[in-house]
Amino acid sequence: MESQIIESKRSGDAWLADLGQPVASRLLAWEQQQADELLADVFGYHAVQLGWPDLQALRSNRMPHRWLAQAEFEPSFTTPNLTPGGLPDVCLDSQAWPWPADSLDLVVLPHALERSADPHACLREVERVLIPEGQVLITGLNPWSWWGWQQARGQQSKVRMDNTSPALIGYRRLRDWLRLLGFEVQVSRFGGWTPVLGSERWMQRLGWMDALGERWWPILGGVYLLIATKRVPGGRLIDGRSWRTVRSTAPATVPAARSETFMGQQPDAKDIVEPR
Repeated sequence: MESQIIESKRSGDAWLADLGQPVASRLLAWEQQQADELLADVFGYHAVQLGWPDLQALRSNRMPHRWLAQAEFEPSFTTPNLTPGGLPDVCLDSQAWPWPADSLDLVVLPHALERSADPHACLREVERVLIPEGQVLITGLNPWSWWGWQQARGQQSKVRMDNTSPALIGYRRLRDWLRLLGFEVQVSRFGGWTPVLGSERWMQRLGWMDALGERWWPILGGVYLLIATKRVPGGRLIDGRSWRTVRSTAPATVPAARSETFMGQQPDAKDIVEPR
């Protein structure tokens, strides 16, 4: 983990109370470092971060239009990182985003899926609003780790109190969801292998566990990060009346048609796509 710990005592990370301040600070420091490194060179025009305003995920990115969004699960916060007016740019329902389809270049979801009432619907909305080849960065607490176990234990007590509590999402399960939606995972990283301790001094003494965990059991890290790209296979032809995919039965259909046209000949009838 990063040696410099970011102190965060604002209300935006109250959902991490079960982990304690030392772990919450390390979690924020690690994700901030990863976001600064991975998102600095992601180009485009429109980017959105949904969730956890203490994390300034888009601060190193150079897109001209960047929004900080607040969802229904996020408590109101007074110290946002991207807006000067003390309020988020957008308040939305995570199951119905206000942006049109194919309009965003980058979406960042720091622990947004695991705190959403319907993470599947939220992820489907991300797929809808991203442009082809658009990217999404997702972070989550690993349920198969010290940190995830402690967080899930605290959530179970909340279930007994109010009968509502989101569940942590495993790394492999999230990869399966992304693949079904047509995303290709390009970056996977883990961090945080120390136990959950309330003492900063003891957390520093056990820092050696991070080096061992990163080398020998990375899948057991307390937090994971994924970057996936939206893939849109095939091409589309507009004939004025309908959308349909054009697939050629001959591997050299287009080059052959071009060569015949240049020689003053008409293309073969089988190479002509008739409108419906």
